[in-house]
Parts: sequence; structure tokens; C-alpha cells
Amino acid sequence: MLELSILGFLAEQPLHGYELKERIKALTGHVRPVSDGALYPAITRLTTAGLLDQRTEPGASAAPRRILALTEKGREELLARLRAPKQTEITDHVRFNTVLAFLRHLPDRHEQAAVLRRRLDFLEAPTSFFYDSGRPVSAEEAEDLFRQGMLRVARATGEAERAWLREAVEVLERPE
Repeated sequence: MLELSILGFLAEQPLHGYELKERIKALTGHVRPVSDGALYPAITRLTTAGLLDQRTEPGASAAPRRILALTEKGREELLARLRAPKQTEITDHVRFNTVLAFLRHLPDRHEQAAVLRRRLDFLEAPTSFFYDSGRPVSAEEAEDLFRQGMLRVARATGEAERAWLREAVEVLERPE
């Protein structure tokens, strides 16, 4: 997800590494913080692969700043990742939010809708945090207050997300 975030933010504008880190932190930092030890090696990998360019500009006070920009090959990679997210990028809520943050860069509305449909299909499958004899346990069946809470919040969140996904798919699939 770190690489997708890097590609996505740089598709919007060239950024200094620190600015990029702050944007990634704002997107996922409260759940999955990004460290310099993860960010800068990822930038190096993407640069080595020809997906990013780096240029040096004078710094505001003293030291020169390295500015990162997406290459055409990097833009193609971003679009490929958005067209076909990995299954964990569909099933994991935080990872899916990262996909959502950049899905607007995918120019084809039907391809956007296809990604949302994958998430909707996943959310419509019966599931629970807890099972009894292989059967999902509902909030009403949970035996303690805390599990009831988990299940009720998950149900409400899931209902809201499914409703939004249905609306968004409908909008994207309307003839232009």
C-alpha cells in the first residue's frame, strides 16, 4: 500500500519526500504509520524501476531539496494497480481506502465501477468475527456486551458502506 500511496500522491503533483510522508501519514498514519525506514527504500525501489524521477531544487533555508515526480511508466503502473487491486486491497478496509483515495485517476468509469463491485461482492458475503458450529454469530446472539458491540458497529458500518457502493456503481455505470 505504501507504493500505491507514493504513486497516487505523485500523480497529483511532484512532492518533496517530507511532504509525501505527511500526506501518506494523513491517509493511513493513525492506523498504519509510515517510517522513514519504509518510505525512503520504497522511493528508491520505485526510482530504480523507472517509476519516479528525482530532481534537486534549492531549499527554503539552506539544504537543497529532492523533489519526486511520477514518470509516464509510473503513471501506467498506478493505473494498472488501480484497475486490478490485489484481493487484500479489496478485503482490508484500510487498504481499500487507499485504493479509493486514488481511484479517480483511473479514467474509465466502468473500470472504477468494477473495483467498487469487487468490494461490494466481498461485503455482501455472510461473515462474522465469531462462529458457532461453523455458522456466523449475529450481534443478537453474542453472549457478551463487548462482542455485541463489535458486531453491531460492524453491521452498521457495513450497511453504510454497501449503500454507498451501490450508489457509486449506479452513478459510474450511467451513460454519459
